[in-house]
Amino acid sequence: MDTGVVIRIVREEDAEPLAAVLRANREFLRPWEPKHDEAYFTADGQRRIIDDALLLYSGGVHLPCAIIRHGELVGRININNIVRGNLQTGDVGYWVAQSAGGQGVATIAVEAVVTLAFTALNLHRVGANTLIHNARSQRVLAKNGFERIGLAPKFLRIEGIWQDHVMFQRVNPDWV
Repeated sequence: MDTGVVIRIVREEDAEPLAAVLRANREFLRPWEPKHDEAYFTADGQRRIIDDALLLYSGGVHLPCAIIRHGELVGRININNIVRGNLQTGDVGYWVAQSAGGQGVATIAVEAVVTLAFTALNLHRVGANTLIHNARSQRVLAKNGFERIGLAPKFLRIEGIWQDHVMFQRVNPDWV
């Protein structure tokens, strides 16, 4: 079944479409996101974020991707905080536009980025963290074989408040 959902490395020309999607979904994403200044919602702000992400990507510590559905940019997904050596790990983070929610888009994107993490990046482990009340994101992770491993009190500032997060991980069974 062709879902029309793909991920690819984010590009500088994604700045305007990303800014437009973020502006349109500002209220929808607000409960799940850290506070952002006004520049975040502009093409120039997104261009700076993309440039920084691509620099980290060139250094091997970040995998910044766009989520595309039927040719339209509908979200972002990243492998953040890639650590090599004896750890071989990274953390997945993602968001999708409200119009793409509940249609399997995030589930497909997480599956695709974990596949890249385990194959192209040869990571041993991918972690993920969700707000304790983010049941939708927890379902996406469960569908992708992530297991709940704990609770991180006051883990991340969301909307200016330090909030608890549920911690998940998926271990690469084929790691060599």
